[in-house]
Amino acid sequence: MITSPSREEGVLGRCGLLYLPHATVETPVFMPVGTQATVKAMTPDELEEIGFGLILGNVYHLHLRPGEQLIARAGGLHRFEGWSGALLTDSGGYQVFSLSGLRRIGEEGVEFQSHIDGSRHLFTPQIVIEIERQLGADIIMAFDECPASTVSEEYIRQAMERTHRWAKICLEEHIRHGRMAVGGWPQALFGIVQGGISYELRAESARVLTELDFDGFAIGGLAVGEEAAVRNEIVAWTVRFLPENKPRYLMGVGTPVDILEAVRRGVDMFDCVLPTRNARNAQAFISEGVINLRNARYEQDFTPLDPKCECRVCRRHTRAYIRHLFKAKEILGPRLVTYHNLAFYHRLMRSIRHHLREGTFEVFYKSFRSTYQTEEETIDE
Repeated sequence: MITSPSREEGVLGRCGLLYLPHATVETPVFMPVGTQATVKAMTPDELEEIGFGLILGNVYHLHLRPGEQLIARAGGLHRFEGWSGALLTDSGGYQVFSLSGLRRIGEEGVEFQSHIDGSRHLFTPQIVIEIERQLGADIIMAFDECPASTVSEEYIRQAMERTHRWAKICLEEHIRHGRMAVGGWPQALFGIVQGGISYELRAESARVLTELDFDGFAIGGLAVGEEAAVRNEIVAWTVRFLPENKPRYLMGVGTPVDILEAVRRGVDMFDCVLPTRNARNAQAFISEGVINLRNARYEQDFTPLDPKCECRVCRRHTRAYIRHLFKAKEILGPRLVTYHNLAFYHRLMRSIRHHLREGTFEVFYKSFRSTYQTEEETIDE
């Protein structure tokens, strides 16, 4: 990664370039989530049209269905889903948190009970690296344990230390296979810093992992219930212990304000389901905040979703029309709002990079924070 730090006092954000086998990606970057080999409601052409060059897939879900062997026979995840850009695969560590009722954690790994058919699947660091090799993403994640925010600090330490042991095994496996995907291209492996909201544990985790030859580092175990202010403090603290010359990825975050706050503290990469999930619930991200198109106030609103947006949805369609689609349960409604929300996020990241390069990020940050409503709009019908 080549980085260019901000020239502004107190701003740790930086612009950079990630040189990956399938794309060169500008950072800071937001990555749409394509859990099951699709960013919900979007075609690859539409994602490319918006301007995305890096999206996500998920090891756990793709292992269950359709299976990494089938995807490898298709030529890898890129060819399987028809995506010409770069891919990152999450290792399944988040499912250790989100599927707590369907898994059992041991020293060797995690045994999951499939939410689809009840079958059992053991995920070890070795197995996860092999799955990721067959999927063939440009960036792959080490297997980790993501604990809930409600567990004790003692358990968070245990999960962190287990994550460190698994990280070392993942790296050994990665090196053993020449750091290459089954398809023959190099893969970058990221380690994941854990430690909950403990300053001591976060510093320890970062120190342990940065002694290992990972290509980048993720900050995991956040956005799992803690307050935003606490998360921001932990991110700022953790970044202090991460190397300048490698990418920093804050997993599962977040809202536009969350992203601005993390960029300001030196984070380069983000992913979150919010723009696509909210879209399926008629919630659109606009310059002033989030609006809910089920509201009666938009029934005769013939303005674009966001007058400041130039995406093709805003150029062609009105709030009244899109509200009608949702009320009529037409599939086009979620598709249009998904397209717009992703375009909003992409435009936000482009603006962030511009202001970091120009040395005006702090002005942009303050202006955005002053006009953007962080509370979601209430329904008035």
